[in-house]
Amino acid sequence: MARPTTLILFLSVVLISVVTAQNSKKHIPIGVILDLDTRVGKIAQTSIAMAVEDFYTVHSNFSTRLELYTRDSSKDDVKATLVALDLLQNFKTEVVIGPQKSSQAAIVSEIGNKSHVPVISFSATSPTLSSMQVPYFIRTTINDVAQINTITALIKAYGWREVVPIYEDSNFGWDIVPFLADALEEIHVRIPYRSIIPEQSTDDQIREELYKLQTMQTRVFVVHMSSSTGSTLFLRAKEVGMMSEGYVWIMTNGMTNMVDSYNSSVTKAMKGALGVRLYVPKTDELNKFITRWKKRFHDENPQDMYSEPSIFGLWAYDTIHAIAMAVEKVGVQSAKLVPKGWEIPVSGRKLRVGVKQILYPEFMNVKIDPETNATKASGYSVDVFEAAVKRLPYAVPYEYELFGGDSVDSSLTYNDLVYQVYLGKYDVAIGDITIRYNRTRYADFSIPYTESGVAMIVPVKEAANKNTFIFIKPLTTDLWLGSIVFFIYTGIVILILEPNMRASLKGSLPGHLGTIVHLSVFAYQEKLEIILSKIVVIVWVFVLLVLTSSYTASLTSMLTVQKLQPTVTDIHDLQKTGEYVGYKRASFVEGLLQELNFDRSRMRGYYPEEFAEALDKGSANGGVAAIVHEIPYIK
Repeated sequence: MARPTTLILFLSVVLISVVTAQNSKKHIPIGVILDLDTRVGKIAQTSIAMAVEDFYTVHSNFSTRLELYTRDSSKDDVKATLVALDLLQNFKTEVVIGPQKSSQAAIVSEIGNKSHVPVISFSATSPTLSSMQVPYFIRTTINDVAQINTITALIKAYGWREVVPIYEDSNFGWDIVPFLADALEEIHVRIPYRSIIPEQSTDDQIREELYKLQTMQTRVFVVHMSSSTGSTLFLRAKEVGMMSEGYVWIMTNGMTNMVDSYNSSVTKAMKGALGVRLYVPKTDELNKFITRWKKRFHDENPQDMYSEPSIFGLWAYDTIHAIAMAVEKVGVQSAKLVPKGWEIPVSGRKLRVGVKQILYPEFMNVKIDPETNATKASGYSVDVFEAAVKRLPYAVPYEYELFGGDSVDSSLTYNDLVYQVYLGKYDVAIGDITIRYNRTRYADFSIPYTESGVAMIVPVKEAANKNTFIFIKPLTTDLWLGSIVFFIYTGIVILILEPNMRASLKGSLPGHLGTIVHLSVFAYQEKLEIILSKIVVIVWVFVLLVLTSSYTASLTSMLTVQKLQPTVTDIHDLQKTGEYVGYKRASFVEGLLQELNFDRSRMRGYYPEEFAEALDKGSANGGVAAIVHEIPYIK
């Protein structure tokens, strides 16, 4: 009886050890959102399940375990949102894998971003999805734009000049089209028509669209569709005779990545089409995995005869491995702990930022705190600098240091400030510092954030039309004479047509002429009886209205707009005429003018508040004919 007792005791100890080991594992809830009615969804489900089993078979000593909660979104964006909320709220999932479609991923990633839960998609390829905009969205695939260069290179190599894109009416279809259009435009290829196929289109709808394409001259098509819609398109294209010689079909990887899973009728229909596909090197390990995967997929989906893991299955498998490894590395104390990778240092030197008080506080305004003696800076240049620092993925403590005192010192320029950076007094200098060749020898510059360059401020020309007879100028001499003749002619016609007026003609010739002139101007006030007279007056009133409007507009232009003409339009004219030219004190413009061979004795420096007075005086009276200044300040 001793042996049975010993054996039972040994088994009990082993079982207790196993149970204890299992209970010591920390289970991390992971949400999985798939479209289980689609081929990609079924492929991913098998790959994800195998990935979890394979990972913990190899890493059985790990202290964490992924616990999957798989949900079906049924190809519905709203349902994908609902199941994501359910996984986050009721199951407290730490990571959400999926969703499958880009339109679903766009919504779910926003939810994950607000909940601070990573959303990892292995199949959402839309270029509009970005981790820059949604930090908690991670893509373990490549976006659709990556294949555009390959497609355009193929089109360019064969010299095709027109291409018709055929894409499905969905986010997946739309998002790539602007990028494709831009790439084709760069190689001078025209898009005469865009063919849009609904996701749930019928065979008749597809045939109708194909017949429309047959009537067009273009025979090169770029197809960007999901595998289900695309396979139907090629079957119908084969039926209507569009897979024959003379047609060119180019498929994006949305279809070619799944080509191994199509049945024989679809692959036959696609014969002759070109496709872009991601290259996966064949290895013994991959071949063994594919064999195991096919067996398991067939056991889970016996009705699907044609199946390969495809690139989506491999991405799903690798995604699980990456998540499992990351969860273990974070540690078992808190699965929610994600180190941010940096801390604000409690000691050490701060970044020394040199600033200078200038005449334009909108760009830079520097003040010294009387209590702490600390330098405080504000203005547009400071806002740009601080916004850039906040975008950095690590902390950068900095402090402002005033250069040249808290008042505007014309003896110190930005050249001096840049040189202090070169000497090491400051680590950074910020301000409205123009990028000049001589400055680039001492410091590196950021990308410009304002419009650069210089322009002239000049007075407007004196009005050339200051004379008593300016009212005559709007109309030419011919037009004045023509108008007078037309007026007199109108008066004569009315006088001839109206019998009452003819009967009233008495007296001398001057009296008759006076009557004609009166009718020429005031015919509309007379009581007319003959219909022809009324027609003449209507035409006369219309001509008078047009003439008056033109006259008023021309006179207004002469008195206002035409006065606003600059006295100088070319800086070289100032050199030729020997005029004085002004510039802002302590500005690089002084050196620029000297480089343009301006005589130093003909140059005068001013502060901005003195510009108007200097221009009013002019060169002859101690002022200047023009002031050369930087464009941002002028605006």
